[in-house]
Amino acid sequence: MEQKNQITEGVIWKQLLIFFFPIVIGTFFQQVYNTADSIVVGRFVGKEALAAVSGSVNQIVTLIVEVFVGLTSGASVIIAQFYGAKDHKNLNRTLHTAYAFAIVTGAIVGLIGFWITEKVLIAMKTPSELMADSVIYLHIYFCGMIFNIVYNMGASILRAVGDSRRPLYVLIMTCGLNIFFDIMLVVFLKMGVMGVAIATVSCQGISACMVTWILIKGNSLFRLKIREIRFYMASLQSVLRIGIPAALEATMYTIANLIIQIFVNGLGTDTVAAWGTFAKIDAIYWMVVNSFGIAITTFVGQNYGAGKIQRMRKSVKICLLMSYGAAILVSAALYGFAEPLYRLFTTDSNVVRIGADMMHFLLPSYFMYVVIGILSGALRGAGRVLVPMLLTCGGVCLIRIAWMFGVFPVYSGIKTIMLSYPVSWGITAVLFIIYYFKKFPKTEEQILQ
Repeated sequence: MEQKNQITEGVIWKQLLIFFFPIVIGTFFQQVYNTADSIVVGRFVGKEALAAVSGSVNQIVTLIVEVFVGLTSGASVIIAQFYGAKDHKNLNRTLHTAYAFAIVTGAIVGLIGFWITEKVLIAMKTPSELMADSVIYLHIYFCGMIFNIVYNMGASILRAVGDSRRPLYVLIMTCGLNIFFDIMLVVFLKMGVMGVAIATVSCQGISACMVTWILIKGNSLFRLKIREIRFYMASLQSVLRIGIPAALEATMYTIANLIIQIFVNGLGTDTVAAWGTFAKIDAIYWMVVNSFGIAITTFVGQNYGAGKIQRMRKSVKICLLMSYGAAILVSAALYGFAEPLYRLFTTDSNVVRIGADMMHFLLPSYFMYVVIGILSGALRGAGRVLVPMLLTCGGVCLIRIAWMFGVFPVYSGIKTIMLSYPVSWGITAVLFIIYYFKKFPKTEEQILQ
C-alpha cells in the first residue's frame, strides 16, 4: 500500500510544525556551525581575528552561499511539484541533473573565488590589519566550495520531498565535529584563523558525503545513482527557470549588504566587529522566519503538483500566523539579552556597547520582513518567481543602495546605515501583499497559465 503524503493530505498546521521544527533546529546547528568560528577566534585570538572572520569575509561567504541556495531552490521546487504529482520519471531526472549542476558549479566557483579573493577584499576597503587573516580564511574556504554546494543541494532535495529530519541529523553531527576541530586547531595548536577555516571546510566535506549517501540509499520513488549523474536538458531548464531568479534575488540582497559593509568598514574596527557579530546573533531570528519560508515553499510546491489550490492558500494563511507569533517572541528575547549575547563573542566593552545599541535600534522593526519571507516562499512554490524577484531587488536591494549613496553622505553614522533596513522592508512588504492577492493561484485553471 502506498504511503499517504501528509503534506498534501494531513492537518496543515500540524504538518507545517512537523516539517518546520527539523528545519529550524537544523538551521540553528548550521548557525552554531558558523558562529563557532567567530566565538573561538574572538575569545582565544583577539578582536582583529573576530573582525576578519565576521566582517568582509562573512559578507563574501554569505553572498556565495545565498546565491547557490537560491539556485538549489529551483531544484527543490521542481522536485516538490513532481513528487506531489507522483511523476517518477521527471523526479529522478531532476535529481540527477541537480547533482551534476552542484558538482560542476562548485568546482568552477571554487577556482574563480580562490583567484579573485584579494581583489575583492581590496575593493571592499577591508582594513589593512584584517587583510592577511581574511585572505587565508577565504582561500581555504574556496578550496572546499564543492562540498558546500553539494551539501546544500542534497539537503534541499530531501526537504522538497518532505524529509526535513535527516538533514538535521547530518548538521547535528557535523556541528559537533566543527566545534571540536575549532578548539583543537585554534586553542591547542594555535593555528588562528587558518584553524577555523580548515575545521569548517573539513566538516562541509563530511556533511556533503553524508547527505549524498542518504540520497543513494533512497526509497522506492527516487534514488540517486552515481553513474546516472548527468544533465537532462529539460530538467536543467526547469531548475534554472526557478533557480536563476531566486539566485539573482539572493545576489542583490547580498550585494546590497556588501555595499553596506564597505560603509561600515570606514567606521573603525570596533564597529566592524560589532556589526559582523550582530549578523551572527540575529541569525537566530532569520533562521526561524526562513525556515517557515522553506516549509511553505515545499507545502505549496507539492500541493501545486497535486492540484490542491485551496489547500495551498490555506497553508499560506496558517504559515503567516505561525511565523508572526514566532518572530515576535524571538526578536523580543534578542532585544532583552543583547549585552549577554555579545559577551559570548568578545570581552571588549566598547564592541559590546556598540553591538547592543545596534540590536536595540533594529530589532523592533524586524516583524516587517515576515510578509516578504513567507509570501516569497509561497509564490516560488507555485512557480511565480520573476516578479517576486523584481520586487525584492527593487524594493529591498536598490532602495538600500540608493540610501547609502544618497542619505549616508549627508547624515553619516551607523544609525543612518541601520535605518535603511526598516525603510526597505516596509516598502517591499506592501508590494508583496498586492502581488500575492493579484497573482497567487485561486483556481485549478491558473496552474496551467
